[in-house]
Parts: sequence; C-alpha cells; structure tokens
Amino acid sequence: MRPFLTAAMIAVSLQFASRQTPLTLVATIALPGVEGRIDHLAVDVATQRLYVAALGNNTVEVLDLKSSSHVKSVPGFREPQGIAVLADAKLVAVANGEGEGIQFIDAADYHPTRAARLGDDSDNVRYDLAAKRLFAGYGSGALAAISPADGKVLGEAKLTGHPESFQLERSGSRIFVNVPTAEQIAIVDRVAMKVVATWPVGTARSNFPMALDEANHRVFVGCRRPAKALLYDTASGKELTSFDIVGDTDDLFYDAARRRLYVSGGEGYVDVYQEQEANRFARTAHMTTAAGARTSLFVAEQNRLYLAVPHRGSQKPEIRIYEAR
Repeated sequence: MRPFLTAAMIAVSLQFASRQTPLTLVATIALPGVEGRIDHLAVDVATQRLYVAALGNNTVEVLDLKSSSHVKSVPGFREPQGIAVLADAKLVAVANGEGEGIQFIDAADYHPTRAARLGDDSDNVRYDLAAKRLFAGYGSGALAAISPADGKVLGEAKLTGHPESFQLERSGSRIFVNVPTAEQIAIVDRVAMKVVATWPVGTARSNFPMALDEANHRVFVGCRRPAKALLYDTASGKELTSFDIVGDTDDLFYDAARRRLYVSGGEGYVDVYQEQEANRFARTAHMTTAAGARTSLFVAEQNRLYLAVPHRGSQKPEIRIYEAR
C-alpha cells in the first residue's frame, strides 16, 4: 500500500506544481545599448522576428527568435510607441509619440518606405488583414484608418480623449477603444469611422490595456487607479466583474486555450488568472519580474509571453521569454 500512496502523492504534487507555474522562463535576449522606457512589441510568426519599440532609445530593436539573438537596432524614430507587423505587405508599422506619426519600414532590410502624417502622440496600432487597413490612435482624441500601400489616411473617428489600447472585432466592424481621460470605452464602427456607443468605466480609473475574448463576447480592461481588471459584456456594454491586479499595468492578454489572463505591470510582476467558472477568475501566479517591466506580448500560436525589461541600475535591458504550460 505504501508504494501506491507514494506514487499518488507524487502525482498530486506534480499537478500542484504545474498549476503553480503557468509560465516558465525559457530564454532571455539582451537589448544591447537600449536605454529608457520600452513600449510595445510585435511578432512576425513566419519569419520568427520580434520587433520592440524602444521608446526611450528612439529605436526599433529586431530580435531573431530562432537563435534567441539580437539582429539589429533600427534608428530614425521619435519615441516609438505602438508597433504592428503587416506580414502580407512585408512591412512593419511604427507609431511615433513625436513627429511623423506612422512610419513604415521594410520587413526584409528595415529601411523606411513611407509615412502617414498624423501629428504627435501616435500610439497604439492594429492591422486589419481582411480590409488591408492599419488603424492608429493618436493626438488628443482620434482613431485613423490608413492604407499601408501608400500611407494615405482613409478616414478618421473623433474621440473625447487620447486613445490607449484598442481591439478589432473579427466577426464584425466594431473597434473597442480605451479612452482613460474620458473614463470610458468608445465603440467605433470601422467602416463608417464613427463612434456608435460609449461605455462608462466607473469601478476604476486609468483604463490603459485591453484584451478581447470575441468567442465569449467579453472584453478585459486593465486599470491603474486602483489596479483592477474589469470584464465587460460586448453585447450589452455592462460590466460583469472586476478583480485586483498588479500595479502599473500596460498590457494584458487572454489565453483562450487555457482560459487564462496574463497581466504585466511596472510594479515588477506578471499576474496569471485562471477562469474557475464563467466570469470568475482566481490569481494562480504573482511572478516577480523587474521594476518598469510593464509591456509584454502573448503569442497564442507559440504559447509564448514576451516581457520587455528596461535598463534600471544593475538591471540590464532584455526581453524575457516565458512558455505557457
């Protein structure tokens, strides 16, 4: 009987350990010479390239995920913030906090190709592959639709404040937009390019990151004051629940395959939440990372979470790669 009990105890221990380590650090890639804040990341799954908007360094860093190595530091940007890979066009779109607006670079040799002039504070960008349009949030309150082929602005939706993270609905024409200064989520029809609804954000303030779970008609919003995640029903616009998260979040992602939420925060942690039952989440990990490491990217096709770590004191700038288990 004793061997059976021992084997059973080992099995339980392994299951418990697996639950306790939903993300495992598998690699790090140094960012040589990169100083200051690091903003968003984008990946080209086919070429295994990761692009990093090094805002404080005024560069885009290119990494090879096959060899876990640094490929190139691309200069010529002014506070690069948002970044998106346009794989079909073999382009990378970079949003600048100052100056030109959106710059496009060639994904093969990284030379600049064209620009879309939006003015200052171009921020998050998303690409609609079906429509072949790039969407960019910018300025004191606007969302632009851009043609990657020539950089022309095709339309503009006015907002009541500067847009932070936004997500494109695949099964319809809606864009869900965080507008923290207005304490709302704006719903934009991306065909008509106009706001069709707004949802109040009242439980918490400073709603910056966002993740869309389209299959279950939900959108997750990360807030900083206080540090909470809010969950909304995309059919009714009603808040379904809220829960505490890591402080100073700038990115969060829903892992549909595992029914998990990953939240990175500048407070120095990545939080992992498991959905226990419909709309009820429990924190299963509060992983120590590094001060200021608030931007990240989860790539479902790779089961990988990429975390940007800035240079602070003895802490070296790098990308940490975690595998979802």
